[in-house]
This record gives sequence, structure tokens and C-alpha cells, in this order.
Amino acid sequence: MNSTLKIGKIAGIRVQIHWTFWLLFLFIGFLVFSQEGTFTDLLWYSLFIVGLFFCVVLHEFGHALTAKKYGISTRSITLLPIGGLASLKKIPENPRQELLVAAAGPAVNVVIAIILAIFVPLESFTGMEAEALEEELAMIDGGNFFFYMFTVNIALVLFNLIPAFPMDGGRIFRAALSMKMGRIKATQIASSLGKFLALIFFLYGLFYGIILSIIAVFIWFGAHSENIMMQQIELMRGYKIRDAMITEFSKLNPDDRLESVVDKILATTERDFVVTENGEIAGVLFISDLSRALKESGKETPVREVMYTSVVNLDADDELSTAYRKLNRENRNFFPVLENGEIAGVIDMNNINEFLTFRSAFDY
Repeated sequence: MNSTLKIGKIAGIRVQIHWTFWLLFLFIGFLVFSQEGTFTDLLWYSLFIVGLFFCVVLHEFGHALTAKKYGISTRSITLLPIGGLASLKKIPENPRQELLVAAAGPAVNVVIAIILAIFVPLESFTGMEAEALEEELAMIDGGNFFFYMFTVNIALVLFNLIPAFPMDGGRIFRAALSMKMGRIKATQIASSLGKFLALIFFLYGLFYGIILSIIAVFIWFGAHSENIMMQQIELMRGYKIRDAMITEFSKLNPDDRLESVVDKILATTERDFVVTENGEIAGVLFISDLSRALKESGKETPVREVMYTSVVNLDADDELSTAYRKLNRENRNFFPVLENGEIAGVIDMNNINEFLTFRSAFDY
């Protein structure tokens, strides 16, 4: 079962909805009816959620299209209950470019808020007494819908500019620091601040809103993982894929039976295999596909019926960090490595982790 629903493709970017997004409508329904609301109220709240996430999609396209200006493509934009996620293929290494990409999202919400301010009679709301305003905004309806849309865009700007790395404000903060110091040091500082703010969010959310606590968990782990990634990339600086690739590996033939592959796995430490035919790479057999095929088709099945043929090859002279980023991005994290057009080795994340372990222990 696919965990996301594709709703379209705009400017070459796939827009999709994660299955957990629909839980938001269940929550809204519970919220409305717990306050003795009507189906009309539910309709207005649902329209508000649709409008809110339309603004979120535009926010993410702000990031994506600005990144595209610097040659960085975006694989997809995914809607989650806590917001949107633009999956850029990489974060710009140039601090100025990173700052502009990070700031583009909130800038879109500023533009939306300005447009709404032209048509929304803000003075009629700001001029109300506190009690009258509270009553007017008690439920979303046709009279206050666009005022709510205006305020939520202002809230998106303010919230996203909080310097909690890796949120937009944290990335802006990291980019600004990177202009004055190294990217590694800037990431460490931004990550530490992001984790501190995530802790504050988490504790506050426990008492005043569990969604904030959930966001805090994402911020904490996002800050931690990106800090670790930056340190690892720094350790790889100056090294090529050839310096870390596995050069002793087995090759399978498309006509080999799965039974023989199982024997090879049990006799060695190999898990994934390059499949070659007539000296050319024909595919890759992943252990996950092997296990499934053994259950469905049996041990006599030939490798050619199971192997993965959309193979991504790497070049031995590419930067090692290139392989690292690809391994982190792809679900299939095992790549053949070519040298002068011929297969010279293979590389996977376990191999890179071993390289990093010794690289950090010994300065060689």
C-alpha cells in the first residue's frame, strides 16, 4: 500500500499527500462536534484546512522554485498533518543561496497576507472590543473566513522564522553564520539552538497543544541528523569514491538460480549483488527482493526475474560525498562503481560508515 496519494505535478515537482494528513480532518470533525457545531461549521473548518494547506503548498513551492534557480531540483512536495515538506535533492552549500532558498517560503506567505489584507476589512476586526472579537471568531464562517486566512499566513511567517534549525528560520540563521565562519561550525551552533528550542516546544506542547510537541520531535531529530551529516561530509572532504569502494565482490549471472544466491549469502558477508551479462551491468539483486521472491516464486527462480534493472552507476573519480548523498536519498542504497566505463567496485552505506569510523580514528 502506498503511503502517499499523488495529486498532481507542477513545474516538474510531484505534489502528494501523506496518508496521515487525512487524520487532520478526523481531528477537525471531533473538534467541531465537541463544541456542538453543525455540519455547516464542519464544512467551513474543512474549507479552512484546504485553504491553509494551499498556502502551505505555495510556501513549499517558494523554496523549490528558488532552489531551481540555483540548479537544485525538488523531487516532491508532501503534505503532512503538521505542514508541508519540499524534498530538495540537496541544500545549497553557498550560504547566500541557502539563505534565499530558506527565506523564499515565508516570503510567499507575506505576499499572500498582503493580498488578503487588501480585500479583508481588517479594521472591522481590530476595532472590536475583546469580548465581541472573541465571539466573532468563536467559529469559522463566511464572515471571518478570509480574516482567519490572513492571520494564519502571518502565523506561518512568524513560526517559520523561529531560528529552530532545520526550520526555515534555523536555516537562515545557519546561512548567516556560515558567511562568518565555516559551514560545519555554523551547523553545530544552529543545531544546538534548534535542539534547545525543540525542548522548549516539547515541554510547552505537553500542556498546551500536543501538535507542538510532535513538531518539536521532528525539529530535534532533524537538527541532530543534519549536524551529524555535515560532520560526516567534512570527514569525506578530499576523498573519492575509489578510496572507499568495495573492490572484492561477487557478480551474478541473470540465469543463476536464487538457491545459489542464498548459498553465497550464507558463505560470505555480501547481501546485495551486481548482475552482469556479456561484461555489462544488467541489474542489481537486492536481498529484500530475494527474500520476497523466494516466498512467492521459489528457489529455482532465475535472477533475471527478480533483479532490479533501473541501476544507478557511480564513477570512481566522483567525490565520496556524492555517493553519501545518493545513499541517503535513495531507497536502493547499493551502487556499482565504474572506472573507464567498466565496473571497478561497489559501494553501500555500511561501507561508507566503516570508512568514516576509521577516518575519524586515524588521520590518513
